[in-house]
Amino acid sequence: MSTAKQFDVVVIGAGPGGYIAAIRAAQLGFSVACIDEWSNDKGGPAPGGTCTNVGCIPSKAMLQSSENFEHVGHSFKDHGIDVAGLTLNLPQMLKRKDGVVKQNNDGILYLFKKNKVSFFHGRGAFAGTLDGSYSYSISVSGADAGTLSAKHVIVATGSNARELAGAPFDEKLILSNTGALAIKAVPAKLGVIGAGVIGLEMGSVWRRLGADVTILEGLPMFLGAVDEQIAKEAHKLFIKQGLKISLGCKIGQITPNGEQVTVEYIDAAGAAMTAVFDKLIISIGRVPNTNGLNADSVGLKLDERGFVVVDDDCKTSLPNVWAVGDVVRGPMLAHKAEEEGVAVAERIAGQHGHVNFNTVPWVIYTAPEIAWVGQTEQQLKAAGVAYKAGTFPFMANGRARALGDTSGMVKVLADATSDEILGVHMVGPMVSELISEAVVAMEFRASAEDIARICHAHPSLSESTKEAALAVDKRSLNF
Repeated sequence: MSTAKQFDVVVIGAGPGGYIAAIRAAQLGFSVACIDEWSNDKGGPAPGGTCTNVGCIPSKAMLQSSENFEHVGHSFKDHGIDVAGLTLNLPQMLKRKDGVVKQNNDGILYLFKKNKVSFFHGRGAFAGTLDGSYSYSISVSGADAGTLSAKHVIVATGSNARELAGAPFDEKLILSNTGALAIKAVPAKLGVIGAGVIGLEMGSVWRRLGADVTILEGLPMFLGAVDEQIAKEAHKLFIKQGLKISLGCKIGQITPNGEQVTVEYIDAAGAAMTAVFDKLIISIGRVPNTNGLNADSVGLKLDERGFVVVDDDCKTSLPNVWAVGDVVRGPMLAHKAEEEGVAVAERIAGQHGHVNFNTVPWVIYTAPEIAWVGQTEQQLKAAGVAYKAGTFPFMANGRARALGDTSGMVKVLADATSDEILGVHMVGPMVSELISEAVVAMEFRASAEDIARICHAHPSLSESTKEAALAVDKRSLNF
């Protein structure tokens, strides 16, 4: 790599926010470089960040594989399919997961080449300003070591798993999401601290494959960010599946001991408890990845938690320096990072990029899936907003019956006066796909009546959204 090669835009990080920002900036005519240090098991570049390498993509691969395994063992008989001698080939399952990850890594490298984005495999960090102007020197350490200069810098360095005090990750007994996706043998007893997205998804994977899974959650209520009615329904279904979920737990000493780890905790009733697990997954949130960015060298402002401080337009404290994704405020979601990346590239080009945080969808890819957008019923009550609610259960949906999965419901919340949709909440089969209709509707400020009047294909799961919208006006047709 030549020293101090000049670019219009340098993006530090090739996760969802970074690589999308780089591609969009290149589409807009800028000369663009993207720096990322993630490596595969052979030392080659593995762009895509946490999402592609140890997050969204591999977890969905494992969720799909484990769900297939559970279907063969438990529900195929209902379809008249008898399978004898079912066995788990975990090495092949992990190999498939790794193959899916590599396909995504390679896809990003192809997109860089297609869009003429210069990719540098290494760790990017600020090295200073150039000639007192609003240009920056960026050092690259690693395979493509050297120096770049940039008129604009986009920081997209993502996040890391939060460690629990006194229990550092060793990825052997005490696991982050990274280790949770690479367990070589199904543990007899698996502990999970944290009943959030990662905890529930990883707990579901290993329960389906045969582990006895216990989830310990510190909060007194299950999925506090989810609409309460939906969360209660999901909790009931997970318990029925065999997940053991204890709420209101205060975690104490965690002690690795040979091949097991002991967790001491106080349960919701105040009783001292001890549990011994073969593996322990800790999923208590994530922290911004700003270590090594050398922010002090240019005076880039970070907050007390390590996040890059930005305004509503993702501008930092420095001219021509921007930040997107997990490293800034807002939900730590890959699609939120992507939208911010596009918006920033367009703002650099003088356009008016925009991200509507009120219509960012959330999904938990368990079975049943949980998805939502907009405000929950408890939020509307707390804000004193007059609203109407309509629900429709999947048990009354013909396609769900044919699929053999009638768990859950769709819930639509609308303004009591204007009928504008304020939130849509779902738990059930494939709701990760159904939620997009609600996002589109809310972006266009649709009313519940609008969805209720739109013709939906029959039989389809999406009819449940129509029926829930009809139920807002108390005129559901199939329930």
